[in-house]
Amino acid sequence: MSSIWCCRPTAADSDIVINKSVSMAAPIKVVVTGAAGQIAYSLLYQIASGAVFGPEQPVYLHLLDIAPMMGVLEGVVMELADCALPLLAGVLPTANPEEAFKDVVAAFLVGAMPRREGMERKDLLAANVRIFKEQGQALDKVARKDVKVLVVGNPANTNALICSKYAPSIPKENFTAMTRLDQNRAQSQLAAKVGVPVKDVKRVIIWGNHSSTQFPDASNAVATIGGAEKSVAQVINDDEYMKGTFVTTVQKRGAAVIAARKMSSALSAAKAASDHMRDWFLGTGDRWVSMGVVSDGSYGAPPDVVFSFPVTVSNGQWKIVQGLTISDFARQMLDATGKELVEEKQEALDVCKD
Repeated sequence: MSSIWCCRPTAADSDIVINKSVSMAAPIKVVVTGAAGQIAYSLLYQIASGAVFGPEQPVYLHLLDIAPMMGVLEGVVMELADCALPLLAGVLPTANPEEAFKDVVAAFLVGAMPRREGMERKDLLAANVRIFKEQGQALDKVARKDVKVLVVGNPANTNALICSKYAPSIPKENFTAMTRLDQNRAQSQLAAKVGVPVKDVKRVIIWGNHSSTQFPDASNAVATIGGAEKSVAQVINDDEYMKGTFVTTVQKRGAAVIAARKMSSALSAAKAASDHMRDWFLGTGDRWVSMGVVSDGSYGAPPDVVFSFPVTVSNGQWKIVQGLTISDFARQMLDATGKELVEEKQEALDVCKD
């Protein structure tokens, strides 16, 4: 019978929850920050159940949150134990970043300072620079140098850039920001519009920032209809919808969720984080996925910001899809979101100098 030895997350370094029934491949260490929060509540089960790293890969979860949340985190640890998950090799709850990032191969950086009413963007960036500077330094010091880092906490693109800046010994391409939620939203909208299952819509792209300036692009999207792949744009045949309603619906979807449930997206964000990391580890084949990655200037995007591109992934390495046609409309959208990212970067770097 599978059993997990439970401990209080407020205890000392040696207090680690261990599942002695795991006897497959060697467990990999995976960290989730903001581990007592809403997104992590859904994300942790997906990681520990095998949905991210595969059904044969045990995981050792490191759960990081701030000290005042340790009591809540204790309840999360209890629930993970009560799930009796065969792939969960152990759990380390902690408020110490260096403990949390020690030897991890994958990092889900979910915890961030949320924007509060009346807070200026500069104040939000300043608060998050402190968080992601500290986490970058801890990653640099104790994580594996091949660690794959996914920033979920907003402003995700700029947080990823700052985290990378403070982890100079880890390759820049190992830091990514999540725009998969936006891609999933866009794919779902198009599937509903065309009248096919969501799995039958491919090659939807999210360009730029994970913000209201992002560009959801369906110009290359295809849908499988009656056994044949057809252009989504041709099937819909409504340019006003493609450039208007579709784009704004995806851009404003997060705000719509908040208005409806009085809290930000959690279940869908966790699913998107799982999708992103699974594809990064296990590969995409010929599928395109959207990832915020350090820009090399492709498609006229500003260099050295974290910009969402269509990518494919093989052997753990992402590669930007090249050779796509950028229309005049798309050019305007890419330039607008790129401009915002450059401004965010400068504001964040100014904070770093303080």
